[in-house]
Amino acid sequence: MNFVKYQGTGNDFVLIDDRDQLFPVGNQALIERLCHRRFGIGADGLILLQNDPDYDFRMVYFNADGAEGSMCGNGGRCIVRFAHDLGLFDSETRFRAVDGEHVAVVCEEEIFLKMNNVAGMERQPGYTFLNTGSPHVVVFTEDLAAMDVVGEGRPIRYAQAFQPGGTNVNFVQVMDDHTLFVRTYERGVEDETYSCGTGVTAAALVAHRQLNMPDPVFIQTLGGHLRVSFNAREEGGFDNVYLIGPARRVFAGAITL
Repeated sequence: MNFVKYQGTGNDFVLIDDRDQLFPVGNQALIERLCHRRFGIGADGLILLQNDPDYDFRMVYFNADGAEGSMCGNGGRCIVRFAHDLGLFDSETRFRAVDGEHVAVVCEEEIFLKMNNVAGMERQPGYTFLNTGSPHVVVFTEDLAAMDVVGEGRPIRYAQAFQPGGTNVNFVQVMDDHTLFVRTYERGVEDETYSCGTGVTAAALVAHRQLNMPDPVFIQTLGGHLRVSFNAREEGGFDNVYLIGPARRVFAGAITL
């Protein structure tokens, strides 16, 4: 099987051209092994590019544990770059993911990925919860560089309030009037990742709503820099939400299944 490895601000994925639909999607153990960093290729997730009769392509995303996942923003930017490298479109594309239609634009090194509209957010003591294609908790904190993200994030990820599916957890530090530093514990990976696209999107929207941070919000992650643009609606939701940042090919290879 041929594969290509891509990364978006350090969030890395195995990409497979599955337009012939030969990949064994029901083999969760195989997907988990391919994503394993010691016994496989190594990745935060695996993404299949498949045909879709109404779109340029379809994105099918699996977490590193082998289970099919919810929307992945950085993975979305990576599959757009992959599809562009395959010659499936020139500069603008429409594709289908698990949460519906997305549009994207390739602009030199950056991918502009339109995320789904966000209806609103639920503010609780100590955190805010919202869904940006995946469920996310946002917690503002200080001295984020020194935080034990796994130790602090895992109990929240499995908290009863977010069952049965659980949640991703984003710890956020305000760096200046326009910039956030975000670290994320991702469900499915069950670890901190270098970046989470739907997570930084959640952090940006919460920072705008609660701290009046202006559009666009600039994001610093362990894996690099992103920005999130949006239109805030008066009734509390958001539309025209874009996740913007680089997506790069790392290497290609073949593996025997």
